[in-house]
Amino acid sequence: MQLLAITSCPNGIAHTYMAAENLQKAADRLGIQMKIETQGGIGIENELTEEDIREADGIIIAADRAVNKDRFIGKRLLVVGVQDGIRKPEELIQKVRNGDVPVYHSKSKTAEENKLQKKQNPIYRHLMNGVSFMVPFIVVGGLLIAIAVTLGGEKTPQGLVIPDSSFWKTIEQIGGASFTFMVPILAGYIAYSIADKPGLVPGMIGGYIAATGSFYGSESGAGFLGGIIAGFLAGYVALGIKKMKIPKAIQPIMPIIIIPVFASLIVGLAFVFIIGAPVAQVFDSLTAWLAGMKGSSSILLALILGAMVSFDMGGPVNKVAFLFGSAMIGEGNYEIMGPIAAAICIPPIGMGLATFLRKGKFQVSEREMGKAAFTMGLFGITEGAIPFAAQDPIRVIPSVMAGSMTGAVIAMIGHVGDRVAHGGPIVAVLGAVDNVFMFFVAVIGGSMVTAILVNVLKKDISKLDISKVAEMKEVSATIEEPHVQQETQKESKQVENVEIKKLTDITSLELIETNLTGETRDDIIDEMIKKLFHVGTLHSEAEFKQAIMNREQKSTTGIGMNIAIPHGKSNSVKKPSVVFGIKQSGVDWKSLDGTEAKLIFMIAVPKESEGNEHLKILQMLSRKLMDDRYREQLLAVQTKEEAYKLLNEIV
Repeated sequence: MQLLAITSCPNGIAHTYMAAENLQKAADRLGIQMKIETQGGIGIENELTEEDIREADGIIIAADRAVNKDRFIGKRLLVVGVQDGIRKPEELIQKVRNGDVPVYHSKSKTAEENKLQKKQNPIYRHLMNGVSFMVPFIVVGGLLIAIAVTLGGEKTPQGLVIPDSSFWKTIEQIGGASFTFMVPILAGYIAYSIADKPGLVPGMIGGYIAATGSFYGSESGAGFLGGIIAGFLAGYVALGIKKMKIPKAIQPIMPIIIIPVFASLIVGLAFVFIIGAPVAQVFDSLTAWLAGMKGSSSILLALILGAMVSFDMGGPVNKVAFLFGSAMIGEGNYEIMGPIAAAICIPPIGMGLATFLRKGKFQVSEREMGKAAFTMGLFGITEGAIPFAAQDPIRVIPSVMAGSMTGAVIAMIGHVGDRVAHGGPIVAVLGAVDNVFMFFVAVIGGSMVTAILVNVLKKDISKLDISKVAEMKEVSATIEEPHVQQETQKESKQVENVEIKKLTDITSLELIETNLTGETRDDIIDEMIKKLFHVGTLHSEAEFKQAIMNREQKSTTGIGMNIAIPHGKSNSVKKPSVVFGIKQSGVDWKSLDGTEAKLIFMIAVPKESEGNEHLKILQMLSRKLMDDRYREQLLAVQTKEEAYKLLNEIV
């Protein structure tokens, strides 16, 4: 099977490439050929060819930006958000492989796409499309101005000033030119996201008018607020005209003449005579309020921005704070983006430091992730902390938020400015940061807060392993308690005693399933019980399920590390048996560490059996499953035979 994929996120930096990497790894594990096109901040890379598309068995689009689907007509197409590409790559591939994806037709939307659009906030999606195209203009403008001032500026009582006759004055002017495109580009691509190409021209014209106050008698213009309003207005006006019923003779000129001309007139006139002046006044007030922030009010703003940046690490809340800081750069207020620039890099750098400082708190795989996260933090990629947050959100998210809030406050107090819509030490190295010393104090201080706090909250791995073994023993011991088993007493059934030296003494190929199909915990339980009944281990499926569910009600058997061990001791069981199943996409088992269950062992024990065989089974499992490499090997198996061979190692 040959699959194709496209990944893209609003900023086109981290999520785009994380989704591509995870999809590629999942395809390699499943033995599937896959080519992935990334539509990132630097444009399209590894572009899909006509031959690729012709030979493909299916296509996955994992994107939060508009992606042209016309080239995929007649192909099976799955459209999801970029987060699904990061978190559920195996599940997406399995859907396409199993044929659970419809064929795409022109101007049609797949069920997944409709579901995705309902799930996503359309306003946010359109706004982020505009932001993704706007950011490069701010970055280019900010860096060119910063370099020009750093290399060509001369000290004056007003600060560094570039002489008019200097070569660097030209560089500064080029940077300033880049800034003038910011609002028109923002508005244009918001409108493009709403109405496609017909919305682009009216959006950009509306954005230009919004940024040019002379159209409506304002000195400063309506700024980024006006640009956002112009973009949405142009987009929906263009979309409204686009949906109008018109004669066939006029249809060919609709997208190039009728829609752009009328939409541009409506948006332009609305801004000049109605919207422009009031919005400009609001924007002037907002800018003045921010510039005048002192003392506790500025600290409160820094706390809010730091919390937003780190809360979802590149998600919608992060992007709102980022947009706010970026827009302020365009207005010459660099001290809003300064705290944001520090907060952006603290989560990954802090988590990387945490793994360096206390190795005993982290698994080997987590320590490797720490190195990658630290490096990503240096380049201002907040998403480097996501793998840690996904595995342990209760401890990691509060820790990174505390660190980012600390760093943002230090940067605000230290009057740190940032002329570029980006963060991390890289922008300081490139000369885009004002008060570099305080910037690094903020980053180091915030990162240390994150590292220390997360290490305080986390337990040592050695202690964690012992506690999980103890948990297994304690969990299994409750099977003996009469109140857990609320079964009706029935006539005595013959029990077959089995000597257990290794796990394969009580399992078989028929009790192994490498691709569980259930979507919920209860579905998985039913699926595994059916296997026990099919091989003749149970007298009654219903009785044994009652024993299993009674145990789950007492406390979850999801012990963490992607493992669940549902178990029950019942009169309906003829002999000790274990069912093993793999759910690659994971299922919510309310696990102790928040991870979804992927490796599931169901233990069935006769109520009248002699000794504590169930304890022995749990002890065997606990010892072997603490090995990270062994768990990874189990997850990678393709056949029942491969799984049985690995289970034979559990003694």
